[in-house]
Amino acid sequence: MGTEQSTAAGKAARRRVPLESHREFAPAPDRDPVGLLLGQAQTRVPELVAVRHGRMLVSPFTFFRGAALPMAADLATTPTSGLRVQLCGDAHLSNFGVFGSPERRLVFDVNDFDETLPGPFEWDVKRLVASLVVAGRDNGAAAAEASRVALAATARYRKTMREFAAASTLSVWYSHLDVEDAIARFKLQMKKSQVKKSEKLAAKLRTRDSTQAVAKLTTMVGGQREIVSDPPLIVPVEELAGPETATSYDMLRSLVSDYAATLPPDRQHLLGRFRLTRLARKVVGVGSVGTQAWIVLMEAEDDDPLLLQAKQAQPSVLAAYAGASEYDHQGERVVAGQRLMQAASDIFLGWQRTADPGGAHTDYYVRQLRDWKYSAPIEQMGPQQLSDYGELCAWTLARAHARTGDRFAIAAYLGRSDKFDQAVAGFAASYADQTAHDHAALADAVASGRTDAEPGV
Repeated sequence: MGTEQSTAAGKAARRRVPLESHREFAPAPDRDPVGLLLGQAQTRVPELVAVRHGRMLVSPFTFFRGAALPMAADLATTPTSGLRVQLCGDAHLSNFGVFGSPERRLVFDVNDFDETLPGPFEWDVKRLVASLVVAGRDNGAAAAEASRVALAATARYRKTMREFAAASTLSVWYSHLDVEDAIARFKLQMKKSQVKKSEKLAAKLRTRDSTQAVAKLTTMVGGQREIVSDPPLIVPVEELAGPETATSYDMLRSLVSDYAATLPPDRQHLLGRFRLTRLARKVVGVGSVGTQAWIVLMEAEDDDPLLLQAKQAQPSVLAAYAGASEYDHQGERVVAGQRLMQAASDIFLGWQRTADPGGAHTDYYVRQLRDWKYSAPIEQMGPQQLSDYGELCAWTLARAHARTGDRFAIAAYLGRSDKFDQAVAGFAASYADQTAHDHAALADAVASGRTDAEPGV
């Protein structure tokens, strides 16, 4: 489709689904977000479900982080533009951050793709902007302040998409947010204290690598590096498998070979320098708690350690509402979506599948456990910080959508006015109200015995 046809398609979509309609949110009378969460619990590690609920109960924002499925169900009831992109699927504030690129530069990007799937572009925008309002309220922002934060982020998304519509295809694809370049670019506009703080943080992030993670998570016992047990958060496979540990390791080494086959040849060669020595189950995040996640300790000939994370990939929460994935392997779905959306991806990013004797299988994706990774402390942000960070996330999301969708049609749909900004900010306020109710509903479910929660873990 040419740019003129795309532009016409975007304008036609606007006539069909007016920008103002994105304000709409009318929850169904039989809506049951707790029921959806309990349905998810059926496919998770039983003893970790209470940990997940405990983390979600900390605040409305932590509830929001874990409630991607209820929001997917809600978004499916709202007007949709029909303009599809590769969605993150869980584009809240805490799923953006800094990490190391293969060129060893610090970049800022989306960093969680468990729910990635093609779908209407505005679903990601609404989840991002709603997370800003929920977080702002949790942090004490007044309604007017939270509204300004929401408007700024949505406007940044709209304006960035229009900028990318005017740019060449290759420049869109190569576009990225380099942290150190950004610091250098804005030095003259920043206070000296801000420059010093930013440069100090960048230097600190470069120490957050596998070496630091190994020092924190492992210890030497009798000349052998072991993963430190910290149940239920970290449990070595020896404590899970018991007498069958040796058999488990034999199976796992064959699985590492299967995973290696999903990497490019040069990365296969690099991974071949390492051998699997230890494995432990790890609790990660909020929404992911209860899925299978493993720390994989690899060591090279020179005792150089590498920590990988193998994380279970289940069907996206969007699948029932946006359509099933083209990938049968859910780990491959995650990796394919990540490579499409990110400007630079982990060099060890790949996937694998395990099978039990009964024929059932579990899909995983694999990446480095820590490679200069950093997520901003959302809970400590005031309105101005939240606004600045929200715009950063919105720019990044627009860039990812411009790479994977029809940027000309989306830009034409959004237009030059602030109608979309106002509508999404209004939706976000309504959804923040709903999130507070849903958070209370989960607390009631725990109090009534409908489910359990383990606080403080």
